Amino acid sequence: MITAPRSGVALHPLGLPDSRITGGFWADRIAANQAAIPVGRQRLVEAGNIGNLRVAAGEQAGAARGAVFWDSDVFKWMEAAAWEYARSPDPELRGHLSELTATVAAAQDGDGYLNSVLRLRGEPRYTQLWMSHELYNAGHLFQAAVAAARATGDNTLLDVAVRFADHLADTFGPGERGELEGHPGVETGLVELYRETDERRYLDLAAYFIDARGHGRATKPGFDPSHYADPAHYADRVPIREAANLEGHAVRAVYFALGATDVAIETGDAELFDAVRRLFDATAARKQHVTGGVGSRWDGEAFGDDYELPPDRAYAETCAAIGMLQWAWRLLLATGEAKYADQMERILYNAVLPAVSLTEAEYFYVNTLHRRTGARPDVQRSPSNGRRPWFNCACCPPNIMRTLASLPAYVATGSLDQLQIHQYAEGALRSGDFAVDVRTAYPWDGRVVVTVREAPAHPVELALRVPQWSEATVDGERVAAGGYARTSRVFRPGDQVVLELDLTPRLIVADQRVDATRGCVAVARGPLVYAVEQPEHPDAVIEDLRLDPAAPIHPEPRPDLLSGVTVLRSADLTLIPYYAWANRGPHAMRIWLPTLENHR
Repeated sequence: MITAPRSGVALHPLGLPDSRITGGFWADRIAANQAAIPVGRQRLVEAGNIGNLRVAAGEQAGAARGAVFWDSDVFKWMEAAAWEYARSPDPELRGHLSELTATVAAAQDGDGYLNSVLRLRGEPRYTQLWMSHELYNAGHLFQAAVAAARATGDNTLLDVAVRFADHLADTFGPGERGELEGHPGVETGLVELYRETDERRYLDLAAYFIDARGHGRATKPGFDPSHYADPAHYADRVPIREAANLEGHAVRAVYFALGATDVAIETGDAELFDAVRRLFDATAARKQHVTGGVGSRWDGEAFGDDYELPPDRAYAETCAAIGMLQWAWRLLLATGEAKYADQMERILYNAVLPAVSLTEAEYFYVNTLHRRTGARPDVQRSPSNGRRPWFNCACCPPNIMRTLASLPAYVATGSLDQLQIHQYAEGALRSGDFAVDVRTAYPWDGRVVVTVREAPAHPVELALRVPQWSEATVDGERVAAGGYARTSRVFRPGDQVVLELDLTPRLIVADQRVDATRGCVAVARGPLVYAVEQPEHPDAVIEDLRLDPAAPIHPEPRPDLLSGVTVLRSADLTLIPYYAWANRGPHAMRIWLPTLENHR
């Protein structure tokens, strides 16, 4: 997730110790995640995920429990534990990670293959790749292994990953097995492993998987009237170089595009890079909710058609949002363009953060934009249940854990004579000999003060992102919205650069082709999308509320509410940040509000 590309890119990630979040909004969220990681391990024990690996390792007796992809949830947890240990070393956490690493190593077959569920059930390998997730599991193992090696210096898990990757490289590819797996994810894992080991055939295998897809080779064979027989469900209908849109299962499609972006960057494949960039921009323009979430259809957990974005039936799976975040990060590194950092901010605050409770103990799988009054909680993953401690398909909770544990790495990039700050959080950053402290109450306040702590004798360029939604000043001088405000000079310790962002609340109108939101507006302040929720309107029916677009909107700090938020008041409406909804129960809520002028 946070490893550095090996090839030429516009921006370079900072090293693990060089980006720290020390206070404020995101420090609180990271601290809550830190407390949630050990709880996540216990839930993986209780559910049986870790037990499957222990049985396969010969450490205990028993039968396989759950689905064939359950190992991947353990690997995501291990990645979270590794990044968290790198951020805040804890001997107990390191002990759990080491113990689990030994179990995984013992569960591995002699030829490198690893899948505890299939082995315990005596099922043959690679015979149902359209749904077996065998390579998907491997991809998450590879990412966890790289994280563990970088965070702890212990290569035990990396050795397991290398043996599995060698097995895959001997089994699949030109002249070998030509089948493809139904769920992409191994491609990014292979590229991450290549970056860590310099083993070229891992990159070559990832590139093979990218270009082999799009011809129906990953699709369930035979007749099936459901989405399982649709090649689009597996990102397998159109070759990615020719595709105009992402389609089908949202997580599969985004993970595949993410892996293709990694391959394009590392191989210097300009045609492939143009394709993935075109797909990201098309998704953002036509298939992304105002929150940054993606996925419109419960059936198949899928993208819909262009502008098919119903708020009340929005799927917006948490894992899809995390995939979009990782994809935007790679495009930011490759291009240096601020619009991808803007996307990261939008997704972090409004698509990833809403998926976890303020205590980090409960989660949403599906992130609706409208919970109707009296909505019936049917299936387990329905947001009408409120956030849940865990799921029978628990891909999302450990995905959130690894994302928040690695969050400091997404804040800034740099080189010997440059530092670019993309996300605003109180903390400390270092790029070479240039070190700064950042002080801010963002997202509640738009003032960001960057104070130089150390500086070289030569000029350094400090670049501060100015979001597309805000005009701003830097040291009192007006700068345009969008892009970066750049200051280049010989800095000295104690020098300050002050960015002032305009957090005036604003109304957002959807494209008129989005039928479900025509005549409605959404309200945003700074990076935050807002919503109305039942507790602020106890005597009203949420669906009856209307917003007057001519009425002023007043921010009001409420340190006593929802761990401290700024609410927005407009006439008789009170709006809260969308990420904070459902922390007082699964109440009615909506983001898109009909306007008075359309209902007179």
